[in-house]
Amino acid sequence: MTDDQDWERRIAALWERIDAYGPADFRGRVAGLAAERPDGDAAALFEQGAAHDSTGLPEEAVAYYRRALDLGLTGLRRRRAVIQLAGSLRNLGRPDRTVELLTAEQALPADRLDADEQALSGAVDAFLALALADTGRDREAASLALGALAPLLPRYNRSLAHHARALLTAPDGARAAGTANPPERRPS
Repeated sequence: MTDDQDWERRIAALWERIDAYGPADFRGRVAGLAAERPDGDAAALFEQGAAHDSTGLPEEAVAYYRRALDLGLTGLRRRRAVIQLAGSLRNLGRPDRTVELLTAEQALPADRLDADEQALSGAVDAFLALALADTGRDREAASLALGALAPLLPRYNRSLAHHARALLTAPDGARAAGTANPPERRPS
């Protein structure tokens, strides 16, 4: 096992036990592991941001996330950092910035993301929907949330996806013309 693999194993094990520690103790343990990495290590900075975020210190988390991203954080941690940064900014009263970050993240082409990063697309949509609602864009928020939910349903997928899209074109409180439920395909 390489030093990097060992570090990754230990940070993952620490996260699995987060509830066994008080907030300051947990942040201290993450900081101790981060100190084993070279100065300016983007992954270590991300983990410290996540530790601050998860223990109720979003303002401090934002600084760690930004620094990690500025230093070139990549892969799954980059996607997580964007989502978590956006969530922290929303918690700090900046839903407008959350919308900007997550709209850009949502627009990334799927072929630029690996399978683990693509698996977080629903999280991008969910946090974007929250921020849209916070900025008064309720119909967009509902459309996005329902559109993300539609593929997960055992039935009515097409109908829900259709109605979710129609929310963006129908006047408030009205059904858009031609929004009859499309026929559902029956599983064989």
